[in-house]
Amino acid sequence: MRKGCLLLGMIFLVWMVGAGGAGAADEALKVGFIYVSPVGDAGWSYAHEQARLAVEALEGVRTAFVEDVREGPDSERVMRNMARKGYDLIFATSYGYMDSMLKVAGEFPDTVFMHCSGYKLAPNMGNYFGRIYQARYLSGMAAGAMTRGGQIGYVAAFPIPEVIRGINAFTIGVRAVNPKATVRVVWTKTWYDPATEKEAAKSLLDVGCDVIAQHQDSPGPQEAAQERGAYSVGYNTDMSAFAPRAHLTAAVWNWAPFYLEVVESVRNGTWKSTAAWPGMEKGIVGLAPFGPMVPESVKTRIEQEKARLINGETRVFAGPIKDQQGNLKIAAGETASDEALLGMTWLVEGVVGTTE
Repeated sequence: MRKGCLLLGMIFLVWMVGAGGAGAADEALKVGFIYVSPVGDAGWSYAHEQARLAVEALEGVRTAFVEDVREGPDSERVMRNMARKGYDLIFATSYGYMDSMLKVAGEFPDTVFMHCSGYKLAPNMGNYFGRIYQARYLSGMAAGAMTRGGQIGYVAAFPIPEVIRGINAFTIGVRAVNPKATVRVVWTKTWYDPATEKEAAKSLLDVGCDVIAQHQDSPGPQEAAQERGAYSVGYNTDMSAFAPRAHLTAAVWNWAPFYLEVVESVRNGTWKSTAAWPGMEKGIVGLAPFGPMVPESVKTRIEQEKARLINGETRVFAGPIKDQQGNLKIAAGETASDEALLGMTWLVEGVVGTTE
């Protein structure tokens, strides 16, 4: 009889532990991520995926992602599915997801939504980006120092403020070290299309550009530069492995600190709907290591300028700054406001191309 009671007691204990384990799993904070391109793109989505892995490593947190989600109705469906499955926090990582997320956020007021690179807010929806234009500016200094003919090509995605702001910051950096250099822009109207983006780079090389920069998610432009004996400046991540003989540096993302901070704020109940725009001082944006072809003198100058950006001594969009037509857009002694930067639709002096 005693053995039977002991056996029943052990069974009850195992059941209780199992039930407790299931409860603990159910209580885990569920965080979803939505990507516009494959996580293997080596670029934008890959950078976000590295941050998701850091979140996944947190105790009491479960994550999931959906990759290669088209902007528009398809993204709305994915967000709604995540919310219905009880995800507590959903990150949507592309500009074109903004209106879809705003709509779905209204349907699920108890879910926290975070939209990357947009500007709209709701009580349960915040937005975030990083001041990648700071790193663009520094990478432009590298391009300006390394161009031989003074023509630099820029393979750009879509003519939205985020991309235009990056082109302008890059060009300001180029002309800070090489005042006569120009930056020629070609639009692909793609975020991730390796073949199209590589062909766009080739068209720039054909007209004499000897450094290729990009706002694209694939290494295609850098590969084109290497094949022609030119230099390249990457974006999103260190893609030097794809074009080691061409790669000067890259403007890169480190999303992990920000994502970890947001997750903790949701978990402890302190999250608020805000527009977050951290920069180099938070470690969110930076530069990839310089290629071996970059002289020490150039590296030193850029590192010094980086330190000035971090401590606030240097402002990328500090006047005087003119547009392509020579009109003064930011006066001497003035600095563009965040509102002006977030709505930027004009190109600076030194850019060859249009916003169409």
